[in-house]
Amino acid sequence: MMWLTLLSGFVLLSAITCGLPRGISDVQGRWKRSIDLNDIYYSKMRQYRLPNEVRPTSYHVDIKIPFIESNQFNGRVKINFTAYDISDRITLNIHPNLEISLVTIRLIKSSTDDATEDEYFNIARTERQTKKSWYIIHLEQMLKEGSACEVDITYFGNLTLNETTGLYKSAYMDSDGKKHPFIATYLQLDNAQKMFPCMDEPPYKATFKLSLSYPSGLTALSNTPVISRRETSDKIEEEFAETPRMSTNQFALVISDLENIEPTEEVNEIDGRKLQVKVWGRKEFMESLLNVPNKVVRIVNYLQNYFNCSLGLPKLDVMAIPMYSTSKASDNWGLMFFKESELSSSLVWTTAYEVLYQWIGQSVTPYHRNDAPVNKALNSFLASMATIDLNPNEMEGKWPMTMLYPLYYEFAQTAPFSRVAGIRQEATWTKAELVFRMFNYTIGRDLFQRSVRNFFHQQSKEDRRTFFANDIFTYLNDVANESNNLPPGLTINGIAATWINRDRVPLVTVIRDYETGKINLTQKVYLRDIPPQSTAKVSYQWDIPIVMQAQDKLNFTNTKPTVWLKKENVPKNFTTSDITDKNNFIIVNPEEIGMFPVNYDSCNWKMLSTYLQGPDREKIPPLTRAKLLHDAWNLAYAGELCFGVAMNMTLFLKQEKSHVVWEPVFTMIHHIGRRIEGLDVYLKFEAYIRNLLKPLYLELGDNPEPNEPSWKTHMRGLMQNFLCRAGYEPCVKEARDQFKKWLTDEEPDKGNPVANKFLCPVFKWGTDEEWEFGLQRVINFPKTSLARKQNERTYLLKTLAGCPKDANKIEKLLQVAVLNQNENFTDADIHLIFSMLTGSATGYKTLFNFLHEHWYTVKEQFENKTFLWDGIVNFATSSFNTQEGYDMVTKFYIDHKDEFESADAIIKKALRIINQETKWNEENVPVIDRWLMKNLPKEDLEAITALTSTSVLSTTVVPTTIKQETIQDRFHG
Repeated sequence: MMWLTLLSGFVLLSAITCGLPRGISDVQGRWKRSIDLNDIYYSKMRQYRLPNEVRPTSYHVDIKIPFIESNQFNGRVKINFTAYDISDRITLNIHPNLEISLVTIRLIKSSTDDATEDEYFNIARTERQTKKSWYIIHLEQMLKEGSACEVDITYFGNLTLNETTGLYKSAYMDSDGKKHPFIATYLQLDNAQKMFPCMDEPPYKATFKLSLSYPSGLTALSNTPVISRRETSDKIEEEFAETPRMSTNQFALVISDLENIEPTEEVNEIDGRKLQVKVWGRKEFMESLLNVPNKVVRIVNYLQNYFNCSLGLPKLDVMAIPMYSTSKASDNWGLMFFKESELSSSLVWTTAYEVLYQWIGQSVTPYHRNDAPVNKALNSFLASMATIDLNPNEMEGKWPMTMLYPLYYEFAQTAPFSRVAGIRQEATWTKAELVFRMFNYTIGRDLFQRSVRNFFHQQSKEDRRTFFANDIFTYLNDVANESNNLPPGLTINGIAATWINRDRVPLVTVIRDYETGKINLTQKVYLRDIPPQSTAKVSYQWDIPIVMQAQDKLNFTNTKPTVWLKKENVPKNFTTSDITDKNNFIIVNPEEIGMFPVNYDSCNWKMLSTYLQGPDREKIPPLTRAKLLHDAWNLAYAGELCFGVAMNMTLFLKQEKSHVVWEPVFTMIHHIGRRIEGLDVYLKFEAYIRNLLKPLYLELGDNPEPNEPSWKTHMRGLMQNFLCRAGYEPCVKEARDQFKKWLTDEEPDKGNPVANKFLCPVFKWGTDEEWEFGLQRVINFPKTSLARKQNERTYLLKTLAGCPKDANKIEKLLQVAVLNQNENFTDADIHLIFSMLTGSATGYKTLFNFLHEHWYTVKEQFENKTFLWDGIVNFATSSFNTQEGYDMVTKFYIDHKDEFESADAIIKKALRIINQETKWNEENVPVIDRWLMKNLPKEDLEAITALTSTSVLSTTVVPTTIKQETIQDRFHG
């Protein structure tokens, strides 16, 4: 759906030059905007921008395709230009594959009385600059400011084959094996120049007329309806109505034998227009599209009402294009292309998101491509709102939590995106969408809608039709000022800048003075990890809307901020009046209105925990209950809150039934579990989590029910995954039963009949024989089999290394792959094994012992393989988190101090990390342990004591049968 791009800098919006149409004025000044969003396309943009002395006003494109088997086409384009400066040249974009045969230029409007209209210019020469994709026509006469001319170019080109770009040809096969060729366009980015010479940049909007000649037996569609048609025995000639002003990349054409179906519901008439909707697909796919036309109609009616405007064209053709290989739908104005699987989906969001571009994206267009991300963010938000209204079950109540919580985790890193820099753009796109959501709450849904309407209606005027990233925020600001929804000194543009521009989010701390009835509010950068001492401190500040709810007057429809915590309040504390008395809790930032976690004083946390365990818990909506739990755990993880308080906030989960609240719990289990695995407290922690899971797991049942909602299936899977990892006997038995099918197969290397989800439980809790069988499947994996994919082997190797709790299995794998140098293990395999061993205490401790024991052998073996040497040192030393571990690694470093070579800096860094992790454990593990001792049932504590009394626990290996029986008793005893 909408997932996790954008942002670079903020500068002032430049003034628009007077006297010029807004869509084409002062290109040089266009770079200065208060919100400058770099989108995913930015890196693909041409570095060379066209000179703008002349600008197009209309195109008449004439395309002739003599027969469908041809890979060529003949073209002619007449472009009307207006001169905005004196010039002796006209520069166009043209792809190298287009061959020009004739060019003429005639004057159609003179800027003076002495010139003769309809006179032809003499062309001094033409020049092609291939690197820039420029075609420059040098004139013998000067084209004067205010004059207009027509450039007439005859050319021919090649259809693109084996790629969805430009004017391309493809084909699909029907069930009888018959081939059906078709021709279509994909002109996004810079691809219009592959079809016709043009000014191929979004700001240069013009009208388009299309004349087309193509083989009989097919149907052609373009942005507008056909206005004339002439058919002979072998060809069809058609003319299409002139379009409104639009960019070259919105021009669209398809010639095919696809069929159409029409909706049974009608699009509401608006602006004196009634839109005609048709959905197209190949004959054998039409049954899958039966519900699509009415879905499109419902979406169009919703959006027409939202914008109080039609999309600006008389028809909308929506096509399921076979073999469509682009990453997203092509939402050309009036003619949309989807992948078949996307269009046939029952989901509303995907279709609504693309249809929204008919308004914001096509009718009005980002001025430059680096204005496009705000278009994406706004459309994504509006699509979510449309989906909630049209098909609320689709969101399952999890929006925007599923995209917000990953942002919290990433932005709270010491160095955000340092591990996966590629998601920075997607994350910033998402952040911009959440900023729109915040304003929708804080200025109110009606005023937000009015802002969007004003923005669209003003920008869609014929002299504009383009917008900057900042424009929508300006219209929001205008409405907010009219309604006095912002405190003095704040603007929507300025607020948005602080939220979108930074790879951080704030933490708001709320301390109530119960005697004076005052609330003290502070903000600071939210960090989950303790930054190294060498890291420069970041002191960002935000303008933060503070929405509050009080226990004695809960009203979650009221989302108007009580106050704004402004940047100017910092570093001074900001104090405001409490909204209730000392006997009632307050909730700040309910429903995740803003992108920030909230901390409270211990008394308020206690009142929240008590209330959530009571009968009125559901008066607080699920998303807010999830937030309270999520904030408490993550603040404790970050050292901002006592873990005892955070653990108290989990007690209500025993009665909690909402999947929305449960969704983030498993991430938190994983994060805390990794910190404490291998310590005595871990078994208590697991036991407590099992007790929380048990009621809901038993209610969900072991097996899916017919037509159950997807959230239920997903939640059952999450719970089963945790229980399998914990050794829950019924889960392990099912996994081993499934694995037996492979174990007893006479030709096990021909294929894997076992689902991936069963492999880890088998390798973790199964026998040595089962694990050894898996190892042999990796070693003997067929290298040339077309039926087996390499990623099967990779996943198998990951589970073999990452899942076992038995150190002997890990030692065997290291022996075979490293010491024995088995030829079936590549260097990449060995590096993968090392990295997977960091996932458990058994893994990294065994790797450390292996490196310690075989130091010189390993060092000699990796002498010329620095990435493996550095890798094993890093993975073997950096995961310890106790004083004992720190002492072991320190001694190891001293013993081999001058022998680490390239890995010397790595182990020094590992020691710094372990030292920080040790402090975390020293501060938090005793608190967690005391809380668990107080809150775990007596029988759990006795069972754990029995286990810890055995010697095997010291090696972190838990006997399979005891573990299984213990957990089985916990559920069924």
